[in-house]
Amino acid sequence: MRRRRRWGLRLAAAGLVALTLWAGYEAWQWPDVAALGRRSPATTAFIEAYRAHQRAAGRDDRVERVWTPYGAISSHVKRAVVVAEDISFFSHRGFDLGEMKKALEEAVEEGELPRGASTITQQLAKNLWLSPSRNPLRKVKEAVLTWQLERSLGKRRVLELYLNVVELGPGVYGVGAASRRYFGKAAADLGESEAAQLAASLPRPSAWHPGVASPAYQRYVAGIQRRMARAEFLRNRI
Repeated sequence: MRRRRRWGLRLAAAGLVALTLWAGYEAWQWPDVAALGRRSPATTAFIEAYRAHQRAAGRDDRVERVWTPYGAISSHVKRAVVVAEDISFFSHRGFDLGEMKKALEEAVEEGELPRGASTITQQLAKNLWLSPSRNPLRKVKEAVLTWQLERSLGKRRVLELYLNVVELGPGVYGVGAASRRYFGKAAADLGESEAAQLAASLPRPSAWHPGVASPAYQRYVAGIQRRMARAEFLRNRI
């Protein structure tokens, strides 16, 4: 019994040391979230993952990306993205509890893993610093980073960052590059239809983007346009 107790204490001590080292490592690597209020990110975790995948496949790893300030992005694009991805963006504090509950209820009914119910802020945290993995530890990091983003930055800055880092086609990141690539114009000049086409790219950017003839993509574009017409309240928020 004494020997077992000693081994138990040793294992507990080793576990505590390992946990302390891991916490120290995470703290050392943790991003400076507040700095995003002063400067824009040079790259993101998702961009670097895409580039690594391209290099591993022996392909060119260059990406298209043009930083576009909030005021230089069409209000139609902002409205299209909000209605498509997070209609409650301007009223929640980073987490949409109603959507999370709905996703869980659907998962229980269908006997499947919960669908994504991430807010724009959560998606921004994931794009900037994490991975698409559904690992529970990754979700904890995402939650903490989301809380920090909402606490450190205003809603318009969060949306500005999101619109500049999301993938909107293979190797095309941000609305500035996407508007040039698909429409040959600046992001400020995009109309409602073009905005809806870009917003509809977000769930599946490698397969859904302007110019694609997929019926499912086209139906989603039309659905976003209908929602945009009903979301007049967003005009004053954006």
